[in-house]
Amino acid sequence: MGFPTGAYPSSGVSSEDVFKAWASVANLVVDHEPVHMLCRPSQLQQAKKYLSSAVILHPAEINDAWLRDTGPTWVVDNGQVRAIDWRFNGWGDNTSFDWEADALVASKVAELTETPVDVSALTNEGGGIHVNGQTTVLLTESVQSDPNRNPDWDRDRIESEIHAQLGTSIACWFSRGLYRDYQNHGTRGHVDVFACFNEGGDVLLHRQLEKSHPDYERYSEHRKTLEQAGLPHIDVPAPKKTRDNIDWVDYSYLNHYVCNGAVILPTFEDPHDELVTELLTDAWPGREIRQVDARVIFAMGGGVHCITQQQPAI
Repeated sequence: MGFPTGAYPSSGVSSEDVFKAWASVANLVVDHEPVHMLCRPSQLQQAKKYLSSAVILHPAEINDAWLRDTGPTWVVDNGQVRAIDWRFNGWGDNTSFDWEADALVASKVAELTETPVDVSALTNEGGGIHVNGQTTVLLTESVQSDPNRNPDWDRDRIESEIHAQLGTSIACWFSRGLYRDYQNHGTRGHVDVFACFNEGGDVLLHRQLEKSHPDYERYSEHRKTLEQAGLPHIDVPAPKKTRDNIDWVDYSYLNHYVCNGAVILPTFEDPHDELVTELLTDAWPGREIRQVDARVIFAMGGGVHCITQQQPAI
């Protein structure tokens, strides 16, 4: 994980709220597995104030705290763990904030963990892919085929590089992601907010039930894509809340983190929180579903999955 820098002026939340939100996720995960967190040297004392003493801090220069995207994607290859260092350019340079330090985070993490690293020429982020652990990867045309990310890459070349790095052989392409993800500082369609695999091979699919919400139509598109690919899916309803002080929300229960023996589930003080907790108890058998209020994290532009990145243990 990465300790956050504080609030953005437009987010409507305080820096203290942001620190508490990130720390609440780390403090839950560390109950189940080791947690390492990158932190600016100048913020180490602040981080210690909010974090469990079990969280291991590493001084590092970072621009932002979305480690799913800036950190490496780990894979297991012939019994060995290796780290993929995708090219990072600020989500297609879709942010007014600096990202040059974040472009070096994946290699820094690989060095800290003494993991062999493969450097990819593909501009990509960890939140832009989801894998079933075997053959299939979920992608989004507006992410990997984004002209501001990979202007000279056609789909065949993208798939070839993705498969070579991940060990997959089948790519399921969605045309676009959720509406809010195309606003200022969005990722332009990351899959990890609307679709993910569970261990049984089903795709958990974000379903917006409010007909006036722009994502209502997108659910139908996403479902059709999965049906055409022959991938079974389980509908997961969106929270009932549809707007915040900025626009339509992209609140999603699918941006959760799966750790050893548990799932860290984003919740929103919403009537659907308990319904989805029961649904995910069935979707992730044998794992404890642990809720964490994720409204501040989503206000900052991401979710629980976005601020975490797992490293396989051999």
